[in-house]
Amino acid sequence: MSAWIVDGVRTPRGRGREGGELSSIPPVRLLADLLSTLRERTGHGAVDDVVIGCAMPTAEQGTCVARMAALLAEIESGGTTVSRFCASGLDAIATAAARVEGRMESQIIAGGVESLSRVPMFSDRGPWSFDPEVAEATGFIHMAVAADLLASRASISRHALDAYALESHRRAARARDDGAFDRSLTPTAGLAADALIRDGLTMDELSARPGAFGELLDDDARRRIARRYPDVTVEARHHARSAPGLADGAAALLLADDAALEALGHAPRGRVIAWAHAAVEPTLMLHGNVAATELALARAGLAVSDIDLFEVNESFAAVPLHFSTELGVPLERLNVHGGAIAMGHPLGATGGVLTLTALDALERRGERRAVVSICGGAGVATALVLER
Repeated sequence: MSAWIVDGVRTPRGRGREGGELSSIPPVRLLADLLSTLRERTGHGAVDDVVIGCAMPTAEQGTCVARMAALLAEIESGGTTVSRFCASGLDAIATAAARVEGRMESQIIAGGVESLSRVPMFSDRGPWSFDPEVAEATGFIHMAVAADLLASRASISRHALDAYALESHRRAARARDDGAFDRSLTPTAGLAADALIRDGLTMDELSARPGAFGELLDDDARRRIARRYPDVTVEARHHARSAPGLADGAAALLLADDAALEALGHAPRGRVIAWAHAAVEPTLMLHGNVAATELALARAGLAVSDIDLFEVNESFAAVPLHFSTELGVPLERLNVHGGAIAMGHPLGATGGVLTLTALDALERRGERRAVVSICGGAGVATALVLER
């Protein structure tokens, strides 16, 4: 039994701050409208569940936002909200694929939503960062400091980080102008393209910016790093242009088994052939995508050389560069249409966005397989292997 991706849609990514392009829309409405669009495109009827990733399932994103959005969209199903930090949306797709492939259910909508303009990061005041005993026991540091730790430990230079960030913007702008996202992207609230891309960005501009996150390297962070990595001196190498922009957005995909696919009468966009989770050391945290990808590829019986494209969330520039080095992935096969540094990171929605970006790229390039991988807070990570 296969877990087919029938179709999928996503919103553009708006700036995740007050006055951002999608900030006037409550997240439940953002998701509900997208669910309605997906139904119009696929013609599906009742589905077995709506599984939605959300990194901050609190306030306007609380009370099971998946169920609330399904009700608003008049979709006959339940609703499940999944939270695994930044990997939440990818986890939602993996969960749906496992249930379809395991013959538990026939059709599931999976994806994610996050409105950082309305529900800011850390607004849930969770124990990882706000309970001093938990923070100490788990080695909590801010993820921006973890990115600088990763870059320092892996000897990734400031120049390499800036060069990668510049290329992300250039690839994203080229893909936008070439219509590379058009099949999956649906205009929302008058926004027709991802809003964070910086046209005309230069290496001189990037090089002139000071490292931005040194102030987050306080005494607690220094002590926690020293306990685990006593031989590493952390340098502030990232800044706002080599970090992922905070964004609002949503994504939704319809997954179906063989019988449901035949009944719908659609040619599928692809299928999920393997997935995996990983949990690595929580202070360094932003390197779990390597282990998750290795495990997902092993489960698929594939090697890195069998994969045409890799979509790795740009959770700071050090992350894809470290991933590329550790797995031997050429940069020309990695994030070919740019990534979160250029277009924004809507946390729980990013897994769905990257999955659709991978499918868009496979279709345009006539290629077969892709890996989508996202690392998250406290060392979690998820990877998905897709086949067109």
